[in-house]
Amino acid sequence: MASEDEGSQESGGHEGNGQAEDGKSRDDKGKDGQKDGDEHGKDSGKPRSKKPLIIVAAVVVVLAIVGFFFWFARRNEVSTDDAYTDGNVITMVPKVSGYVVQLDINDNVHVKKGDLLVRIDPRDYLTAQSQAEASLALAKAQLDSSQEALRIAKVQYPAQLVSAEAQQQSAAAALEQAQRQYSRQHEVDKRATTQENIDASTSQQLSSAANLKSAKAQVQVASLVPEQIRQAATTVAEREAQVKQAESQLAQANLNLSYTQIRAPSDGFVTQRSAQLGDYLTAGATMFLIVTPDVWVTANFKESQIGRMRPGDRVEIEIDAYAGYKLSGYVQSVQYGSGSRFSAFPAENATGNFVKIVQRIPVKIVIDRGLDPNRPLPLGLSVSPVVHLP
Repeated sequence: MASEDEGSQESGGHEGNGQAEDGKSRDDKGKDGQKDGDEHGKDSGKPRSKKPLIIVAAVVVVLAIVGFFFWFARRNEVSTDDAYTDGNVITMVPKVSGYVVQLDINDNVHVKKGDLLVRIDPRDYLTAQSQAEASLALAKAQLDSSQEALRIAKVQYPAQLVSAEAQQQSAAAALEQAQRQYSRQHEVDKRATTQENIDASTSQQLSSAANLKSAKAQVQVASLVPEQIRQAATTVAEREAQVKQAESQLAQANLNLSYTQIRAPSDGFVTQRSAQLGDYLTAGATMFLIVTPDVWVTANFKESQIGRMRPGDRVEIEIDAYAGYKLSGYVQSVQYGSGSRFSAFPAENATGNFVKIVQRIPVKIVIDRGLDPNRPLPLGLSVSPVVHLP
């Protein structure tokens, strides 16, 4: 019994101690909560800091100032990304057909004006040249002959007319004499003459009359002196025309022969070469292109950007292919028409519903400073021009 009482007392003691410890912990928590409340009350009573608002305002002011200065510095400048390098491209085509027997170029090589680039087999054209030379020689010989004939005609035909007229006069005189003889033989007494003399006079009269008719006919033929001389002159003119024709044929043959040697018409770079050694080239077919060293910039500005733009305005140019590489130039001209106006299929605004679209106007910019021979500018490179407006 005593042991049970002691156990119960001990358990009761433990429970009492536990309750005492729980109460103590609750008191501690209450005190801590009261302290936190007091501290929170104290913090809520203080005013908030205005530093963040001041910083934001300062940043806005600085940005506004920077933006104003940037606008002020750029207010007289216009730029575009729609710009590229441009230049002259010469399309090389043969004027005569033939096989390539000599090829002195390669892809992307530099050539100078007058350099021999391609040589076509010239044998056919040498033969044509020889034939043209022979035709010219024959035409010149015929011309010389006709000119000699004209000089002879100018002397011969007038002389023939004089001779025919003289023969006519002689025939007329002979006829007159024959008629007198005829009259005497027929008027005298037959016993004073003979029948033979009568017949002879009659025959002489008839012969003289015939000779006179022939002489008159010769005079009529010989009197065509102007026509005969004109005919000889016409022959000379015809021969002269034949000589000119032969000379033109020879000139064409010489040209065709010269066309077998294709030379560079300008300094530049060979591109898109399709001709090969041994190829048969057809007249008019493209062999290759030559890009000349002259390079400019074609910039497509918006129509709202060209209102103050004038030829001569200075331009700064940045090349996308070379970082930090800048060129200087000037506006040469503004195209009289938008890009869409000269396209293959221009817009027809009179049909359908109209939608206003900002147009692009091509502007040609000439580069006058900053070009570096060690930095080539192929056609079509993207550039960024900045035009300084007055």
